[in-house]
Amino acid sequence: MNKLHKFRIRSAECGIIPQSEIRNPHSERKIFTVSEITRMIKESLEQEFFSTWIVGEISNVRRPNSGHIYFTLKDENAQLNAIIFRNVADRLKFELKDGVSVIAFGSITVYEPRGQYQLQVEELEPKGIGALQLAFQQLKERLGKEGLFDLSHKKPLPALPGKIAIVTSPTGAAIRDILNVINRRFPRVEILIYPVKVQGEGAAQEIAQAIYDLNTMGDIDVMIVGRGGGSLEDLWAFNEEIVARSIYASRIPVISAVGHEIDLTISDLVADKRALTPTEAGELVVPRLDILLNGIDTIKSRLWHALVNRIGMAKSKLETIAKSYAFRYPLDKIHRLQQRLDELLQKTNTGARLSLSKGCEKLNNLASKLESMSPLKTLERGYTITTKPDSDKPLRSTEGLKQGDYIKTRFHRGTVASTITTIDNI
Repeated sequence: MNKLHKFRIRSAECGIIPQSEIRNPHSERKIFTVSEITRMIKESLEQEFFSTWIVGEISNVRRPNSGHIYFTLKDENAQLNAIIFRNVADRLKFELKDGVSVIAFGSITVYEPRGQYQLQVEELEPKGIGALQLAFQQLKERLGKEGLFDLSHKKPLPALPGKIAIVTSPTGAAIRDILNVINRRFPRVEILIYPVKVQGEGAAQEIAQAIYDLNTMGDIDVMIVGRGGGSLEDLWAFNEEIVARSIYASRIPVISAVGHEIDLTISDLVADKRALTPTEAGELVVPRLDILLNGIDTIKSRLWHALVNRIGMAKSKLETIAKSYAFRYPLDKIHRLQQRLDELLQKTNTGARLSLSKGCEKLNNLASKLESMSPLKTLERGYTITTKPDSDKPLRSTEGLKQGDYIKTRFHRGTVASTITTIDNI
């Protein structure tokens, strides 16, 4: 077939196509089913385009409950359906988003139920930037928006911890550096080492679990989480979201000490304090004992001098009091006060008698005036007071009286009741 096709082309270039070479489409025809032709196309494509690198822009990203990722790779002229099965998708370090340019490695396959060809991706990396670097940037941006890096959430480190926990590899250089610094600066502190993997598969889960376990203990004052230097891949466990969230949720203050000064991880950003190196973590977590003891000696000396000065001032004050007149003659003031009291009592008695005498004289004068104005004095001179039986109001005229009314008449001595028989209105 290929030879015939080539021959036809060469003949056509000369303007001659032999009649004997033209095949009748109805003679010796082969009929395929849709499944057969699709399977043949599938085998042909998968053999021809096995293990292929393709560059394009991601669009229409979907990830259903199955965990597989479906998307479209496109350029300015064409597009290609692509799929990443779950076992590969779970290993991706960065998040697939529409508009991201990537380089995909995989094979062209045919999805027979729909007769569609697609790229089955086995590896995927961002174009122009490493996958890990992109994943770092994406997670940093997302956690930053959630507030995991806010200064308001960061807890202060204890000034003098009683027990320190260290989450790291027990065989790495980091643990030796941290222990050497702590033992040199403050050898009396208690240290608990929680051994974990610090790189490779499962390392992030071990670190997160260690932070959680230590938070269930009640006597840990501060925690150091970290490892020595390495490549971005080596340090990647400390860029995992599970580690970041465990640090954020920790009630124990966390010092992150990952790699060297130039290395920056998500753990550094979330932690309460970042140490540029594991050695610096040892310096941050405890003070120098000699400086602390010198400070205590200085405070002790100041307290001693202050106490001596205070005692001296108190002693001087007591001596002054002991030499005072009041202290030497304590009853003298009492006697003078008693004498003053006698004088005041005498003056009070005299004033009271004088006031009483004047009051009595004034009362007598008022009584005399009152007596002279009393109606009884008038009655004593022969006058009477007439009232109605039901009232003590004196009657001044006959107005309102009539024959037969009862009246009451009071004399200087005694009272009579009478009935009106005659009224004279003169």
